[in-house]
Amino acid sequence: MSRRDALQHLSAGFGAIGLAGMLGAAPKQQITPKAKRVIFLFMNGAPSHIDTFDPKPALKKYEGQQPSGKLYKAPKTSGFMSSPLRFEKRGQSGIEVSESLPRLGSIIDDCCVIRSMHTNVPNHEPALLMMNTGNIQPIRPSLGSWVLYGLGSENENLPGFVVLRPTPNIVVGPALWSSSFLPAEFQATGVITSDMSVDKLVANVRNPVLSARTQRRQVDLIQRLNQLHVAKRDHDSALEGQIKAMETAYRMQSAASDAFDISREPVKMREMYGDTPFGRSCLLARRLAESGVRFISVYYTSSNNQPWDTHSDHYKRHPELCADSDQASAALISDLKQRGLLEDTLVVWTGEFGRTPYSQENQDKNKKTDPMKRGRDHHHTAFSTLLAGGGIRGGLAYGTSDELGMNAVENPVHVHDLHATILHQLGLDHEQLTYRYAGRDFRLTDVFGRVVNDIIT
Repeated sequence: MSRRDALQHLSAGFGAIGLAGMLGAAPKQQITPKAKRVIFLFMNGAPSHIDTFDPKPALKKYEGQQPSGKLYKAPKTSGFMSSPLRFEKRGQSGIEVSESLPRLGSIIDDCCVIRSMHTNVPNHEPALLMMNTGNIQPIRPSLGSWVLYGLGSENENLPGFVVLRPTPNIVVGPALWSSSFLPAEFQATGVITSDMSVDKLVANVRNPVLSARTQRRQVDLIQRLNQLHVAKRDHDSALEGQIKAMETAYRMQSAASDAFDISREPVKMREMYGDTPFGRSCLLARRLAESGVRFISVYYTSSNNQPWDTHSDHYKRHPELCADSDQASAALISDLKQRGLLEDTLVVWTGEFGRTPYSQENQDKNKKTDPMKRGRDHHHTAFSTLLAGGGIRGGLAYGTSDELGMNAVENPVHVHDLHATILHQLGLDHEQLTYRYAGRDFRLTDVFGRVVNDIIT
């Protein structure tokens, strides 16, 4: 069946087959998958690695000493700044975790901490794009779009890629979850979670007038007209995406009311996740994962819409940010495990980079700085990422940064390597998952990336 014939004859849409597979665009799986879906918990603004998962006691030795070298911003710093937070060995694995993350520490045996992450640049916009799309410019498809393109959806009644964010004011914004040059149907469905009422999360999904049967007849008629239209327009991915979107929207009327409604959860379950924007989003992410959504991104901001960008008041704000994220993240992993979903759900907890092991000054008009007002600046040559489930080894601390937390030195893991490993766990070869555009084959990892086999079960 040709591409055009398929569009002309399949009046009910493409369903679970997935457009990419039907058109022969995506490669067949060559790797046995250990994960079916991904929940990507993105700590927007970048947490400090040396205050979460990467203890650096040597910083006390160098406290206040001025750093040197091209990575250091000496005019803005009063020197190295150790963490006042206590680190404890947690679980049977004995991985050291900050006291600011007690709940994640309690389940650390289910998690792998990569302490040797690094990325290209220490600026938010390009680093956000790198972590979400594999490129520092807003010109490439997102990780979630690549996954949906390679695997298709598990559920034809819901979108295959959903982005949950408590505010539309995420730095960079839609370019982080764009399908770019991939066919339009692999674009994410963005959901603002500030109001968890189903009619606000998925507005206008129900037809207030027509019955389901009447709507089905109407959709079939419009789809037949669309197919006649698209047959005359080769490679019109926007139109093809619209055809798919109409089918999904029709079927969502019943499925969305169930999957997106966290009020159906017992009170104790909602309390376990926490009554915060991030907590409610994580609970919704679990419900969507249960319902067959392939890729769910959850963008973090605190209850008062603050990201992790702690340039000042670091040791006031850091524990507050941790408390919210820690409760919901640990609840999600524990809940997935209890339901038997963690085995084939890969949970990723990360920011776009880390923060400096030296202080960032915030001087008043008299050029004096209260030590408790100091912050930590952006830092890209070493940071930490946590993984759980989906065939990842639990109870493992992988890689190291140097004694000051400045550079990844042992088993360094670039963002491209992280992406390659995520795809591998889903059964996709990152070198074979390509899409031809503008005369060349593109892939998520560009010409880079390696699978981190040491963290895989």
